[in-house]
Amino acid sequence: MNKYYIYGVNFKDNGKIYHFKSKFRVPINVTVIADTEKGLQFGKVVSFLNESSIDNVDELKELVRISTKKDYEEHLKNLKDATLALKQGREIVKELNLEMKMINASYTFDRKQLIFNFLADERIDFRELAKRLAAIYRTRIELRQIGARDKAREIGGIGICGHKICCANFLNHIDSVSMSMAKDQGLALNPSKINGLCGRLLCCLTYEDEEYIRSSEGLPSIGETVKTKFGEGEVVNVDILNRKYKVLVNNEKVEISLEEENGSLE
Repeated sequence: MNKYYIYGVNFKDNGKIYHFKSKFRVPINVTVIADTEKGLQFGKVVSFLNESSIDNVDELKELVRISTKKDYEEHLKNLKDATLALKQGREIVKELNLEMKMINASYTFDRKQLIFNFLADERIDFRELAKRLAAIYRTRIELRQIGARDKAREIGGIGICGHKICCANFLNHIDSVSMSMAKDQGLALNPSKINGLCGRLLCCLTYEDEEYIRSSEGLPSIGETVKTKFGEGEVVNVDILNRKYKVLVNNEKVEISLEEENGSLE
């Protein structure tokens, strides 16, 4: 049985990490040429994995080689040509009066495929667009419709937390986000508070949700009538993470802590 080294590789900054096997060792942060389903690609090794942590090693594609100076120069040329192709694609979209917005374009390393990502509210008949692009660039054209979250990842930006948005920083996979997650945190359902730069629900709601659900166990809901040692009253505020809530009793607020199991008047 052949021994393989397993590496995580991405093909663009903050992009999704793909796993490849290799018969040779590769240092982290070194660029490589990888054999992918779309053809040869220029990427960077970002992680090393134990072979035992991968169930389907035989199904993984292989790293072809550590990139050379010539490979890097070819990669830069591909980036430059893809930028020009994007400009050309946008002009054709305008000529054809298509309701779509070209976001970016990229060549595979071997230039066997030219990929365009675009935004559109509805399904687009882009057959004529693909035909004209193929006639110009003499390679296989792929037009891929992406969502608002993908666009935000491509463009980047600063979130309401003051940090770089998660999808452009460390998230390799964007999970679905539901309104119930915002409700689990007790957030006001105001779009300006719960939506990110993409106009969709904040991605961070997904990986915060489990902790909010755990912390909310045993806590009453705002508006609920509860009994305290100070008397019966209405819950007016809930601090989920600190597992505390405030109750209005005889026009005075009482703070109750589930952990301390007592309360104090404010």
